[in-house]
Amino acid sequence: MIDNSIDEYQFKPIAVVHSCFKEKFGIPRQPGIVPEARAVLELLPPYNRPEALNGLSDFSHIWLIFVFHQAIREEWSPTVRPPRLGGNRRIGVFASRAPFRPNPVGLSVVALEKIEYEEDRCLLYLQGADLVDGTPVLDIKPYVPYADALPEARAGFADEFPEQKLVVNFSQLAETQIAERERAGNKGLRQLITQVLAQDPRPAYYVDNDPGKEQVFGMRLYDFDLKWRINHGAAEVTELQHVRID
Repeated sequence: MIDNSIDEYQFKPIAVVHSCFKEKFGIPRQPGIVPEARAVLELLPPYNRPEALNGLSDFSHIWLIFVFHQAIREEWSPTVRPPRLGGNRRIGVFASRAPFRPNPVGLSVVALEKIEYEEDRCLLYLQGADLVDGTPVLDIKPYVPYADALPEARAGFADEFPEQKLVVNFSQLAETQIAERERAGNKGLRQLITQVLAQDPRPAYYVDNDPGKEQVFGMRLYDFDLKWRINHGAAEVTELQHVRID
């Protein structure tokens, strides 16, 4: 007999993520795929205490348990269409890492670059993040290789690192704009853009079988709109349009 008296639980975020990704479109579909994707995790009161992080800097990577706060729905579906399978094949939601889940909770392992303290702020600098700006974090745990790295494990439809799908080119204007931003402190920006677009962030239904058809897209990174297009099977970054933030 099934016991339906299990309690419901509520969790309070302990931190928030400040990310280079300002919207869902373009975010890497797994952590570590875009190594240049950096983010800063800021602990929230009353958890912003340095002693809570004592010893964490000895670990190179950490697990983040977070909320898919932009993917919350009133109803859930038992099946999803993973982009890895072209968006055409349905599998069980529990056999996927899709954000649309009964409980919208995600799990990411990211590189921990450094920890800084600024007055009452505790900041964790992350690399290889796949999190949208403003993501609420429920917990932080150290990555422990002997327990967490299992090279003999099977991984179903995701048994290999995703291949780069697109060649990425840059217009002269984009090259100039990127160089200016990198000189101003936005280090690794060209590589970040290349890594993001090489994975082809377009939803499966956007991918057209006509390689000669031009497709134009835009996505938010930092404080600019990245304008790019698909033409003859390659991605070309056309320009970086500054977005005014009031």
